[in-house]
Amino acid sequence: MVTNHDEVAAVRPLTLAWVSRHLEVGERIVRTEALHGGITAEMRRLTIGARDGGTRHLVLRSFVDPFYVGHAEDLLNRETGALTLLAGTGVPAPGLIAVDPTAAHCEYPSLLMTHLAGRTVLDDEGLETRVPLLAHQLVAIHALRPVERPREYVALTTADTVVTPKGADAAVWAAAIDVIRKPAPPYEGRFLHRDFQPGNVLFDVSPPGSADARISGVVDWAQTSWGPADLDVAHCSTNLALLHGPAWGLRFAEAYEEAGGVLAADASARLYWLVRSGLAFSEEVQQVAQPWREAGRTELTTRAVEERLDAYVTALMDTLG
Repeated sequence: MVTNHDEVAAVRPLTLAWVSRHLEVGERIVRTEALHGGITAEMRRLTIGARDGGTRHLVLRSFVDPFYVGHAEDLLNRETGALTLLAGTGVPAPGLIAVDPTAAHCEYPSLLMTHLAGRTVLDDEGLETRVPLLAHQLVAIHALRPVERPREYVALTTADTVVTPKGADAAVWAAAIDVIRKPAPPYEGRFLHRDFQPGNVLFDVSPPGSADARISGVVDWAQTSWGPADLDVAHCSTNLALLHGPAWGLRFAEAYEEAGGVLAADASARLYWLVRSGLAFSEEVQQVAQPWREAGRTELTTRAVEERLDAYVTALMDTLG
């Protein structure tokens, strides 16, 4: 087997040495490949070669952006706890191999984990099949009862930080903003992924729209939290609305309940969580849209995503407001 030195060199020297110390005897890194779609961290798939010529894959997550480096220790510790908890639960998550949350050994805070088969699917085709699968998977995640709870969820968006899209109905958005000025509704806590959405779910190699499609993995557990199931559902709903249109955002909450999930009984409470998630995206439309374009959804310009967000928030206020 020939080592691709240029690609391997893309992993920084101290990190390369750290990864190598966690390999089996006789193994070596023979190839690295950047994985696209993430916002907070640099992701690489590492091909590991064995003496007998066989290979396996690992995934390296490194926090290199100066903004996120300051949060890396907390994020990596949370992901470490989540991956440890998820081992053996039936939820298809990566296996933890090693973590360096403070960059004591690597150039940047890093985590090494097993590689899961499958791929993310962001296309419109086959969505009718995938949405119920996403809903069932999220219900299974929310059913976990960890001995030690992760930290309570944090909602970063406030009524004063929302960015009303250009051309949006100012009255509708003002009413939506008023919704989140109120205190959060009471809720029964659940184990939350906190960033459950199509970009963090892997489907197997069979056609993703076919009847035998299945989820092969759920990744990016760095923001696991304890909070209302509505919050995870709302986050995925907003992603679906922006990727595929407002109707799919509204559909996901229905699919979650059809899968056995339990949401807030009160309509005003449901509206609160759905609107809070939608408004949160108003502050980061550009950051969200760019990875989607890099993944092939080139029509999802920042402006196009803004327009879908406006349509979705309007639909929420019309339907539940």
